[in-house]
Amino acid sequence: MLLPRLLSLALLLPAVASAQHMHQAASDTSHAKAAHAGMHTADSTMAHGSHDMHMNMSHAYSRQLPMSRNGSGTAWQPDATPMYMWMQHKGPWMLMYHGAVFGRYTNQNIGRENGQRGGRTVDAPNWFMTMAQRNVGSKGLLNLTLMVSLDPLTEGNNGYPLLFQSGESYRGQPLVDRQHPHDLFSGLSVGYTHALSEDVDVTLYLGYPGEPAVGPTAFMHRISAMSNPDAPLSHHWVDATHITFGVTTLGVRYKQFKLEGSNFTGREPDEHRYDFDRPRADSWATRLMWNPNKELSLQVGQAWVKSPEALHGDEDVRRTTAGLLHSRQWGDYHFIASSFIWGLNHYGFGNEHAALAETNLALGRPTLYGRYEFLQKDAEELAIPHVEGTHPIYNMHALTLGANYRLTQLGQHGPELYVGAQGSVYRPDDQVRVYYGKTPVSAQVYVRLNAPFMRMSGMKM
Repeated sequence: MLLPRLLSLALLLPAVASAQHMHQAASDTSHAKAAHAGMHTADSTMAHGSHDMHMNMSHAYSRQLPMSRNGSGTAWQPDATPMYMWMQHKGPWMLMYHGAVFGRYTNQNIGRENGQRGGRTVDAPNWFMTMAQRNVGSKGLLNLTLMVSLDPLTEGNNGYPLLFQSGESYRGQPLVDRQHPHDLFSGLSVGYTHALSEDVDVTLYLGYPGEPAVGPTAFMHRISAMSNPDAPLSHHWVDATHITFGVTTLGVRYKQFKLEGSNFTGREPDEHRYDFDRPRADSWATRLMWNPNKELSLQVGQAWVKSPEALHGDEDVRRTTAGLLHSRQWGDYHFIASSFIWGLNHYGFGNEHAALAETNLALGRPTLYGRYEFLQKDAEELAIPHVEGTHPIYNMHALTLGANYRLTQLGQHGPELYVGAQGSVYRPDDQVRVYYGKTPVSAQVYVRLNAPFMRMSGMKM
């Protein structure tokens, strides 16, 4: 039990540091309401500068947008997205702390027969992020972000078992039916935004590592995915670039639209999870985002990724993504958040599609959630014998249903403790059932610690 206690302590530290400032931030209802509704005007917001909490509680990359639109990297979420975090003010700086850790037991392919694939383990997927931002002059906004993960310690260097997952490698072998761990330094970025007018912003974002303009908000930061300990099987079709060692993104916002372009390192992180990989600046991406109202966020984009996999250095990928994220709140701990995401990887031998639909429904203390995925993966990705030079592509379906219950909050401003369970059922093509079974089933139980919910009473939407 030492590991969960240490991780709990890590989540508690920022809460202790911010406790003195929480009431001040929560009590300033008028400023918070304006910030979250996006009700900024050029005269009233820019005149107060960095000492105005109204402005300090803005989006990370726009003084004209609400904080709740923050996603991962420079991606957007709906304005009505609930927030889980600690927050404090230090002079002109606003500091935000986010994080989660799962302590769980997972059994992949419970009824597997001899020789069939699967696995079971006790592990603890986790991440922690801190953001600092301040106004610069009358029109500028500076943001600094650090994200770390202890996955290499709590999961091992080859990650955790997850049926039909693929991507990256370990000791010269591809990781198949396993989700790779995340790097210790999962994000280290700086962003500067300059407001040309109330309707137009220009943002420069630099990350080492960082996240280029590829796909929607990454799964670790999507509220629709927060209850599920597992990465999506479509991870390497949609948001695998959320840890990229070398990113430069230029973005222009016009009202509720934002167009971005990124130059970044195509190669995914290597198996040495404690170092900084060599930046290459050999890949490109473009993305268009649109938030038509406070409950919806849409994006579409394309990326040209140079040699993403170390074991296939001569293989490039053209990745196309589209996503729709929806959030609605009707009270504290009462919300629904859903995501519908499609990704396409185009290789020299053909196309592979992935589609995901997931929902997270919070009803006070209990939460119900689900995820459905359709995947196309070739024989090489699944390590299935095939004729050399051919690339047979297999279809598979995966459905996960789960529930958790919020037990308590550890201390007045500490992390929240949940207990939960989920089950998954898979339906692969006939050609691969000999390796997995006709309808493999997986299950897991877990406890979760995460940053506390920011109540609507103190942070009006």
